Amino acid sequence: MATELDSRARGALALIGALAGLSLWGLVELMEQNLLAERLAFALTCLAVTFFTALLALTGPLTLRRALPFAFGLGLLLAVLMALASLRFDTVEGLFDSPIPVLAGLVLVFVPLPFCIAASHLGWRDYPLLFSEAWTIVIRFAASWLFVGLVWLLIWLSDTLLTIVGITLIADLVQQPLVSMVLTGATLGLAMAVVQEMAEVVGPDLVLRLLRLLLPAVLLVLAVFLVMLPVRGLDNLFGQLSAATILLTMAATGATLVTAALDQSAAEATRSPVVRRAAQIMAALILAPAALGAWAVWLRVAQHGWTPDRVFAVQVAALGLGYGLLYLLAVLRGAGWEERVRQANITMALALIALAALVLTPVLNPERIAAQSQLARFDRGAVPAAQLDVAALEDWGRAGETVLAHLRERATHPGQEALATALASRAEGGLPDADALRTALVAVLPVIPPDAAATRDALLNGVEADQLSVWLESCRILLPDSDKPGCALVVADLWPDLPGEEAIMVEQGRSGWINAQGLALRDGQVIRPQSFRLNSPDMGWDAGLLEDLQSGGAPVLTPLRLNRLQLGGQEIILIP
Repeated sequence: MATELDSRARGALALIGALAGLSLWGLVELMEQNLLAERLAFALTCLAVTFFTALLALTGPLTLRRALPFAFGLGLLLAVLMALASLRFDTVEGLFDSPIPVLAGLVLVFVPLPFCIAASHLGWRDYPLLFSEAWTIVIRFAASWLFVGLVWLLIWLSDTLLTIVGITLIADLVQQPLVSMVLTGATLGLAMAVVQEMAEVVGPDLVLRLLRLLLPAVLLVLAVFLVMLPVRGLDNLFGQLSAATILLTMAATGATLVTAALDQSAAEATRSPVVRRAAQIMAALILAPAALGAWAVWLRVAQHGWTPDRVFAVQVAALGLGYGLLYLLAVLRGAGWEERVRQANITMALALIALAALVLTPVLNPERIAAQSQLARFDRGAVPAAQLDVAALEDWGRAGETVLAHLRERATHPGQEALATALASRAEGGLPDADALRTALVAVLPVIPPDAAATRDALLNGVEADQLSVWLESCRILLPDSDKPGCALVVADLWPDLPGEEAIMVEQGRSGWINAQGLALRDGQVIRPQSFRLNSPDMGWDAGLLEDLQSGGAPVLTPLRLNRLQLGGQEIILIP
């Protein structure tokens, strides 16, 4: 009887997976033939992906009949929210210029699943069941997708082997999208069923025990950081989004390790006194990196205003503060702190679901918040017209377009010539106009030394519009804790054998990396030779380099001592 039930479960989940692949193939076909409106196709795709993902996860812990309404409800909820969020842009594609909607969608697909299972058993707030099912779902999907990868590796090897003897049947089959999608779905469903059967063997216990081993080491690192922070100062912390990211990631890591150590109940929690004490101390300290990270993000927002990325960072910081505060209160109340931490995890999981849903509604529209913030900063004079990030507003969907329309109307008024010049850097249709870009770039580009304007103009006149647009965008991103632009043009006679001067454009892009690009005139044409850092060329530069350039005056030139090895008509050098 057990074997018969296992066979039925395997067949059911394999069929569900095959139907998932079939439905996705059908939606792709309908979209390619333009038989569905873009947003309707997007909503149906979200519904299908969420429905089948949830159904595969819930079937096993629940019967298929019980799993169906939960899976459909989650799919319908996500489809509606995603479709609503897509209205922020003229096309659905614009929604995915940022990872925020994808992350919110993943939260809404996976985090509610343990609550659905618990609600059908002992109650939706039953922590032991929530804990075990959450980790089991992670293990089931990880193991199942690993099996899918192995199956496709076997298919590739089989096809390669048969191709040697002239048989291409496998390749002919799997190259058909319908076959590959249905096969992938069926394989995933079958693997999910088998892993569920082996739940007692392929469970989360091994992962949890390994995570517990990391807790004392991570606690030591965090303790050293907090002790040394007052000694070394806060200069490298506040105002930098990268530092905030590290701090908030450390807070999330600490919460995960504490949760792993406490397990689902006192009976399964760690028995090691060292790990248990480390969990207690870590629970009390998580608020520190979370608060520091939140402060760093907020200072960045106060200095430069909102962007969609900063809206997302503040949301992560709010979750970190929530975990840190609830964990600290749980420890301070003394005995029973472990159970209070477990209940805090339920509270924060619900908060995470609510926040993810709000991100996809007009209540927490990151693009609208960012666009209105930049407009407000411009209105109060915090951002001069020359540093207005027009390109970013163009990327922020309909909210950005609304602000740009307002600014274009304002630019027609007397006294708004600087604003008109900044907006003119983007011609109609979003195509950059070289002359307008060049004018806008000259207005914000520091030149070192300042009397090298003639060389600057001669070199920039030969640069195409696309590159000017990239440099202008970098210049409009201010340096951390500074009102200085994120660029500088250093002019010097770098090639003594050629007439005139050359230049190096140093700029900081959105990623935070510092780039250096050469500019020179050769035979009347502007060329852009690559620059090379001789000492430690594999090391990156930080924003301090740009600050030093802008405050250091004239550049210092020193000769480079190199000899060339001449072999006939060839020359060879060794680069230091």
